Amino acid sequence: MTYWKKIKKQVLFCVFLCFSYNFYFLFLLPEVKRGYLWYLDVLLAVCGLFYGGAGYLVHRRQQADKREYLKYDTVISQRFAEVENYDIAEHDVRVLNEQLEEQMEQNQDLQDYVAKWFHEVKAPLSASLLMARKIEDAKQRYLMQEQLERINVQLNCALLGCKVQGSLFDLQIKPVSLLECVKTSVHNNQFFLIRNHFEIEMDVEDVKVYTDKSWFVYILDQLLGNAVKYVMQTASLKLWSVRKGESVCLFVEDHGEGIRAEDIRRIFEKGYTGSSHHNGRYKSTGMGLYMTAKIAKRLGHEISVESEPMEFTRFAILARPSEGFAKAEPQVKL
Repeated sequence: MTYWKKIKKQVLFCVFLCFSYNFYFLFLLPEVKRGYLWYLDVLLAVCGLFYGGAGYLVHRRQQADKREYLKYDTVISQRFAEVENYDIAEHDVRVLNEQLEEQMEQNQDLQDYVAKWFHEVKAPLSASLLMARKIEDAKQRYLMQEQLERINVQLNCALLGCKVQGSLFDLQIKPVSLLECVKTSVHNNQFFLIRNHFEIEMDVEDVKVYTDKSWFVYILDQLLGNAVKYVMQTASLKLWSVRKGESVCLFVEDHGEGIRAEDIRRIFEKGYTGSSHHNGRYKSTGMGLYMTAKIAKRLGHEISVESEPMEFTRFAILARPSEGFAKAEPQVKL
């Protein structure tokens, strides 16, 4: 609202009042000296200009403060209580907050139910994996185990994805062995890595980093899962760590399809699947790397990527180490 619109009614009322008393003095009291009337008009005009100028300066200061406060992600309505119909706005905000809290509570109940359902399903799934190993037909046993492993991977991803979308994000930040996290992720994906005959080269230093192990392993599972999806004729995977100042950078590199230049800036966006159709081998949801970037940010890590189509894709995760470094283990090849 401009200053003129704000004081428009007041100005019109003052003009009407001035016109009325001038009309009264000029036509109903002709014996009164007009000099007194002009003196009164000038005096009132000066007072009006002074009042209007002071109000304009106050208005400009308020507008400057408002522009400054709008830059911050905080509630600022309390600082502008003189706004017209402030009580109505305050009432509506309170009602909307109550509705939002109710909706968040319902969403949390739904997420808790879904998470519980995932845990319930994992029990019969584990039993099915054990039963599949007893199938005598080797080909049938392999096909059954592959599908069950796919379900297991998707259940784990969905369970953690459900948790990270919740209002309460359970984090246990503490010193964790980077090498142990890498080994856990490789073990989680061993079935598909072995099936695709991956040659794994590992040169990860046994350094302690501040992170949450389960969530950090989830990030690595997503990267290794992508390496399996995008595998080409050369099935190779390389993981190594490098110290960068006071931080440690973990690199995960595969030699699969790679990422096109027009896609690489958007791969961490929600729902973005890129311009490649992957030859129809599978469908991408565009959620894996989005969740990876989101979790990495909450953990305080930085994740980046570089790639050359049909050559390589290299992810880098920058983490802060804890005090003290253990002796690095020798290079491991699987």
